[in-house]
Amino acid sequence: MTETAPLAGSSRTQDAALVEQSTRRRRTAPPRKAVPGGLLAGLLKTARPKQWVKNVLVVAAPAAAGQLFSGHAAAELALVFALFTACAAAVYLINDARDVEADRAHPTKRHRPVAAGQVPVPVAYGVGGALGVLAPAVAAWLVSPVVAALLTAYLGMQLAYCVSLKHVLVVDLVVVTTGFLMRAAIGGLALGIPLSRWFLITTGFGALFMVSAKRYSEAVQMAGKAGATRALLTEYTTGYLRFVWQLAAGVAVLGYCLWALEEGGVPHASILPWRQLSMVAFILAILRYAVFADRGTAGEPEDVVLRDRALALIGLVWLAMYGLAVANW
Repeated sequence: MTETAPLAGSSRTQDAALVEQSTRRRRTAPPRKAVPGGLLAGLLKTARPKQWVKNVLVVAAPAAAGQLFSGHAAAELALVFALFTACAAAVYLINDARDVEADRAHPTKRHRPVAAGQVPVPVAYGVGGALGVLAPAVAAWLVSPVVAALLTAYLGMQLAYCVSLKHVLVVDLVVVTTGFLMRAAIGGLALGIPLSRWFLITTGFGALFMVSAKRYSEAVQMAGKAGATRALLTEYTTGYLRFVWQLAAGVAVLGYCLWALEEGGVPHASILPWRQLSMVAFILAILRYAVFADRGTAGEPEDVVLRDRALALIGLVWLAMYGLAVANW
C-alpha cells in the first residue's frame, strides 16, 4: 500500500503532463482537416489581393502631370503596378511564414493559409523569395535601374519592418508611411516625370495621417482589453497617436494648398481655376476622414473611403476638379 501509492501518484502526474503536452501541440499545430482551395488559392490569399488597391498610387504622379493616357505610359504603369504588387506579395508571404507560430495562437490570424497549413512554410519562403528576386530584376530589364533600385529598397525596408522595425516606436509609422510614398513616386520615376516637392510632402503626410489614424483607432478599440493586435499599441498612448494624425493632417493640407497655388510658369486658360478650387474638396475630404479617426473607426484607408458615400463623393469631386485642371479645360 505504502509503495504503490507514490507510483500511482507518479503515474497520474505523467498522464497529466502528457495531456498538457498534447493540448499544447494541438494549439500550435496546423489543423489536420483538409483546407479547401488548394495550394495556388492559398498563395493568392496570402498575397492579400484586397491590399493591391493601394498600388494604384503608382499612377498618382503621372496623373498629376497629365501624362496618364498615352499608350506608352499605360503599358509602363501597368508593368510597374504588377511589379510592385509582386514585391508586396513577397513581403506578405515571408512575413506569414516567419510569424506562423504566433499566427496559429491568434484567434483570427490562425485562419491564414500558412498558419492553417494550406501553404507549407518552405513553399511560402520559396515563392516569396523568388518574387522578391524576380520583380527588381524584371524592373531593371524592362523599366529602368532607378525603378529596380526603389523596389529593392522597398523590399529591404519591409522585410526589416517584419523582423524588427515594427517593434520600434515612431519608426513603425515612418516605415509604413514610406511604403505609400514609394508607391506614389515610382510611377513618376518610371516615366521620367520630375516629382514636385509639394506632391511628395502632400503624399507623405497624407499617408502618415491615414496610418496614424488607423493606429489610433486600433488603440481606442483595444483600450482596456487584453491581447492587442499590435505589440506597440501597448506602448503608444491614444493622446500621442491623436497628436500625430492631427499634425499630419495639418501638414498635408498646407502642402496641398501650396502645391495647388504653385503656377510653375505655365500659362492657364481654363474657364475656372480648378486647381485652386480643388483645395476645397481636398480639405473637406481630410475633415470627413478625421470624423472616423476621431471616433476610433478609421481602419484600412480603402475601407473607410469605399464604405462612406459622402467621402467617396467628395473624392470623386476632387478627382473631377483636378482632372479639369490637368486638362486645362
